[in-house]
Amino acid sequence: MSAALSSCLPHIGRVTAPAAWQTVDLISDLHLQASEPATFEAWRDFMARTPADAVFILGDLFEVWVGDDAVASDPFLQDCAQVLRQAAQRMHVGLMQGNRDFLLGPAFLAACGVHPLNDPSVLQWGGQNILLSHGDALCLDDSAYQGFRQEVRSAEWQEDFLAQPLQQRIALARAMRQQSESNKRTAAVHADADSDLALRWLDAADASHLVHGHTHQAADHPLGSGQRHVLSDWSLDHSPQRAQVFRLEHPGVMTRIDWPPSAVPGQLPAPKAG
Repeated sequence: MSAALSSCLPHIGRVTAPAAWQTVDLISDLHLQASEPATFEAWRDFMARTPADAVFILGDLFEVWVGDDAVASDPFLQDCAQVLRQAAQRMHVGLMQGNRDFLLGPAFLAACGVHPLNDPSVLQWGGQNILLSHGDALCLDDSAYQGFRQEVRSAEWQEDFLAQPLQQRIALARAMRQQSESNKRTAAVHADADSDLALRWLDAADASHLVHGHTHQAADHPLGSGQRHVLSDWSLDHSPQRAQVFRLEHPGVMTRIDWPPSAVPGQLPAPKAG
């Protein structure tokens, strides 16, 4: 564990849920890409049919993001933008950067009507504080990644990267993804969130629950006097298939829902207009 990383507490954003919100859905790690159409279609279906008043996407919506300017020449990214735009017309959509799409910029989000979400952020919901994060900053045992994360999150690195021609950025991103996959295959243990640091975050946020993604290990863990909830990734193009929604409902109910739901077609509550 890096002492510098473990001793630093991040700036914590805040989102106050309006009293009218009755349902909030949390998802993460969809890793959308043109080569995996089933996952994209499930996400599109979810964004169109969820009865939630708000959806918060906690990072890695996209498998890779090389800059907002890539959208103009990429039909798949244009389809994704259309899904976000249509969803944002009827509900609140918040989006947090992940380790794959940390270059998502304000121009893209604004064009889609999506609200940027700081990592981490406290959702003030139903009389309690729920801390939301992508989760990668908590995985201190993955020291190689933490060093890489510090480098690429710097304004200087991002400015230099985005100044390169688009095709060169695409090639560099492909190489970084291949290196990341190679590192995963050779790692003896997949890093999980550091419990001590997660508890410090929870205390700093005065929160009772921490919800995050990144590790793809969907589960619920005790954390001090509260709980840590790990979100599922989404993968409908590979086995085992998985696509899970973490749903918050009044009064203080938290449930995990597989998507698409097993309910009889046509029985899902209609989405709210607005």
